[in-house]
Amino acid sequence: MLPPFPSKGLSAWGEPPQITGSQVLTNPLLNKGTAFTETERDALGLRGLLPPRVFTIEEQLKRTLNSLRRKPDNIEKYIYLTTLQNRNEVLFYRLVLDHIEETVPLIYTPTVGQACLEYGSIYRRPRGMFISLRERGRIAEILRHWPQPGVRLIVVTDGERILGLGDLGALGMGIPVGKLSLYTACAGVHPGYCLPITLDVGTDNLALHAGEAYIGLKEKRVRGAVYDEFIEEFVTAVKTVFPKALLQWEDFGNTNAFRMLSTYRRRILSFNDDIQGTASVALAGFLGALRLTGSTLVQQKLLFLGAGEAGTGIADLYVAAAKAAGLSEADARARCWFVDSKGLLVKHRGDPFPAHKAPYAHDHPLVATLAEAVETLKPTALIGVSGQPATFTQEIVAAMARNHPRPIIFALSNPTSKAECTAEQAYTWSDGRAIFASGSPFPEMTLNGQRHVPGQGNNVYIFPGVGLGALVCEATEVTDTMFLAAAQTLASLVEPADLAVGRVYPPLTKIRDVSLRIATAVAECAHAAGLARLPRPADISADIQSRMFQPIYREYI
Repeated sequence: MLPPFPSKGLSAWGEPPQITGSQVLTNPLLNKGTAFTETERDALGLRGLLPPRVFTIEEQLKRTLNSLRRKPDNIEKYIYLTTLQNRNEVLFYRLVLDHIEETVPLIYTPTVGQACLEYGSIYRRPRGMFISLRERGRIAEILRHWPQPGVRLIVVTDGERILGLGDLGALGMGIPVGKLSLYTACAGVHPGYCLPITLDVGTDNLALHAGEAYIGLKEKRVRGAVYDEFIEEFVTAVKTVFPKALLQWEDFGNTNAFRMLSTYRRRILSFNDDIQGTASVALAGFLGALRLTGSTLVQQKLLFLGAGEAGTGIADLYVAAAKAAGLSEADARARCWFVDSKGLLVKHRGDPFPAHKAPYAHDHPLVATLAEAVETLKPTALIGVSGQPATFTQEIVAAMARNHPRPIIFALSNPTSKAECTAEQAYTWSDGRAIFASGSPFPEMTLNGQRHVPGQGNNVYIFPGVGLGALVCEATEVTDTMFLAAAQTLASLVEPADLAVGRVYPPLTKIRDVSLRIATAVAECAHAAGLARLPRPADISADIQSRMFQPIYREYI
């Protein structure tokens, strides 16, 4: 069961911590800074260690927000927020929740991409665990070094495919840290349950080997049996040390991501957010877009630019949804087309296909470019998951608009610098008729008197709720059915007022309610499938809500 935090290892709310003085002030889960009351200062030995004035959290928030907004650029704001998180987690999460549309782009996409690139230079103090090849044979021992024994949620990367930036090795730690911050902010998983991990298996980015600030192993990335044995030891160690933990695979390269998901998804409670979370949020946006086009799921033809984890994951979930809507699997797959680095994915192209691509290689003449594919296939939706910026050109967007009254154009690659096109381009080149969503945020605009608010197809709408739902019922597996339910739930929360301005996702300000609804749907799926270890509560939603962390100071005395 997932009790309200703290659990064993930290003091219960309402009781004085077992540590005092500077130890309290340096523990971000316990520290309240200048908000400690007069009574607490005496009981905890804080007299003289703090300025004499006692501040409310509202006063602290005002000062903190002013300081944040004075920072000159987003990377400085990222550093400021990270420092705040390392000092006072309640205040950090209160700031994020109260100003979520302003802060989420700073603690995650798009700013986290630049933060990863500069991670070695901006590194201040450890947050999470770095487990390298040097720890082979000792991973369980290393995991026990983590100070909080009740870990329930791990986000792990090996840094090979960080967003659209490629192999960043140990610099990829910014991704697990950022994702877990979103779990707490958006779904109320207490930060004390969370553990970010980077597996350092080397990097093939030779520029990092030459960099003075690189914090990881300056070795080529290992592959083959050595890599597989390392991952196997890691998974076994997690199951031993943290037996109730959910493991989220993040930003692994295509070669390993699909294979590891297949190998471990039933051996340990786990999922791959790049494959399954991206699929779910894209499908939700797609379902929202259909409410604007007036067409049905089974009438669509999807063209993907990029045939990696994200693209084929979206296609697989579309197939599952289309089958539920009445199509055969073959007919559903026939509605999904891919353009990769070698052109249109067709059966007789001459190159061998990896397993995740093969089901989408159709009988069709070879087409060399995306522009030709758009003209030839006339897709209803164009979905960019390539990491190749500016690839949705004016010619391509205009062709989509010429072929369909309301073309669906999703430029999902992250960070912003990797987007296939901007919102302004999509709207302008389609004369305001495109239904647009992107991975990173773009500002709204007005064209021909019509307000357009681009949807952000960010996985933050999906993975926090899915993880929370799996944890509260102690699910034994995270299934594709759960991700389909998450997509359908998210799509159902898009209101007519959102659609009126072209937005196919709810506002981010509603993210806690979104996560609660998705967590409830996921737990319902687990109970229905017999995958929940805990008995079904009378009111699943109320039970989950009672367990969500609220960033409110508690009185210790």
